[in-house]
Amino acid sequence: AVAEAYIAKNERDGLAANTITKRRWFIRILQRAIGNRPIADLTPFDVLSAVRPFEAARNDEKAHRALQFIGSVCRFAVANQLATADPTRDLRGALAKRKPKHHAAIIEPKRVGELLRAIDEYEGQGLPTTRMALQILPYVFVRPGELQHAEWAEIDLEAAVWRIPAKRMKARQEHVVPLSRQVVALFEQLHPLTGHSRYVFPSIRTPLKPISENTLNAGLRRLGYTKEEMTAHG
Repeated sequence: AVAEAYIAKNERDGLAANTITKRRWFIRILQRAIGNRPIADLTPFDVLSAVRPFEAARNDEKAHRALQFIGSVCRFAVANQLATADPTRDLRGALAKRKPKHHAAIIEPKRVGELLRAIDEYEGQGLPTTRMALQILPYVFVRPGELQHAEWAEIDLEAAVWRIPAKRMKARQEHVVPLSRQVVALFEQLHPLTGHSRYVFPSIRTPLKPISENTLNAGLRRLGYTKEEMTAHG
């Protein structure tokens, strides 16, 4: 109940929808271990017992993030006089050191060229939106999700600027992306195909939704690149 109240505050504070979804996921995975315990009674041992299974499964990042989430909820409880202390405070260093995990990316110039040429030759089903999204992404350097949800109302081709509103940015600040002549040309080619839709890259199933988050990675797989070699985020 306290975690739900904490997330409700996150929503009022305007946190990104993806962040809210991830925090609700933590509630689900921690529910069985500590979900029904009075928060004021939680001890460091209780918290470790809840996150150690993730560590034992060699998912260090999941363990660390779950611990961080519990700490955030407990500090929220303290601030609202629902508990007297944060039991995660004394657990620094208790979990195995997190190993950084990077998104797979091709960075050798020659192979990057091969990748870009392969994208130019991409042939998928329906509209060429996947190919054009993959062509645009290296020019604009945004997260795939930001490109996926791009709306025509945000793009000013005459001024060669794409203004991503703060509500869609992780930092909650408007992000202004200058568009090169190559990107303007790609958007101009795409507009007759999808300009009637809200989204620049609408789903082939319904123009009311954008392409799915897996579409770009699936396109790279069709080109023969494995998830260990290349990702849209990378």
